[in-house]
Amino acid sequence: MQLYRFKSITEFHKFRHLPKPEHPLISVINLDAVKDVQNIDSASLVFDFYTIALKRHFNAKIRYGQQEYDFDEGIMSFMAPGQVFRIEVEKDATLQQTGWMLLIHPDFLWNTPLAKTIKQYEYFDYSVNEALFLSEKEEITIAGIMQSIQQEYHSNIDKFSQNIIIAQLELLLNYGERFYHRQFITRKITSHQMLARLEELLNAWFKSDDILKNGLPSVAHIAKTLNVSPNYLSSLLKVLTGQNTQQHIHNKLIEIAKEKLSTTALSVSEIAYELGFEHPQSFSKFFKTKTRLSPLEFRQSFS
Repeated sequence: MQLYRFKSITEFHKFRHLPKPEHPLISVINLDAVKDVQNIDSASLVFDFYTIALKRHFNAKIRYGQQEYDFDEGIMSFMAPGQVFRIEVEKDATLQQTGWMLLIHPDFLWNTPLAKTIKQYEYFDYSVNEALFLSEKEEITIAGIMQSIQQEYHSNIDKFSQNIIIAQLELLLNYGERFYHRQFITRKITSHQMLARLEELLNAWFKSDDILKNGLPSVAHIAKTLNVSPNYLSSLLKVLTGQNTQQHIHNKLIEIAKEKLSTTALSVSEIAYELGFEHPQSFSKFFKTKTRLSPLEFRQSFS
């Protein structure tokens, strides 16, 4: 499979047979107007710049890692520099798509507050199959901001241009965060199924030899087992429960520890060992941090 790496926005424009970008570090592409699309049967793509896409009627499969997603609805995706994704187009088909793409090179953000804060938008680390589904009203909002950015850099560039574009970009990112928050809530069945699967996974882990062999499960392991990215899982859980994945793992550990302390005669050292701790002192310190009681104090409260 061929790998295409684009170090600059200009390279990508050339690849897509687009006119040279008016600004080397930022570009808004109206996909509806792109007629001459390079035919790709299957390829992996890597961008060295941020890519925010609003796409509809995309007649190809996108694969990110082992995940596959079909872009049949109006959806939005965010990719940070260096992420790899793959396009698979059916044989003898021509790649088609409508919507918008916003390309931002990290150098455009240099010496602005957004250069640091953009890393706080966790959805840049979501997998492609965790894209954002937009309502018609939301699509109009996002497309409007992209058009405003496009109009600004198409105008005569002056000392205000960068700040205005940065402000519009921040607005776009904040809307993205708002819409993801809405998606976690409105897709209740999917979200709560994820929560139930997490509970089942943690219960199975603590009942098996995994806890003795490997200690606590990592967030990465949990996310991989649930077939989502770590950031997406934590974001979803924070919206549903107010706690991230690591906190859920710790909560389950404390729940099992309390059960053993209150219903068995096992010593604190034995319980610590069964829960994957090498040293009882580490378990006692962890337990007290979470409950404000030592394991013995908690046990005594039941006597």
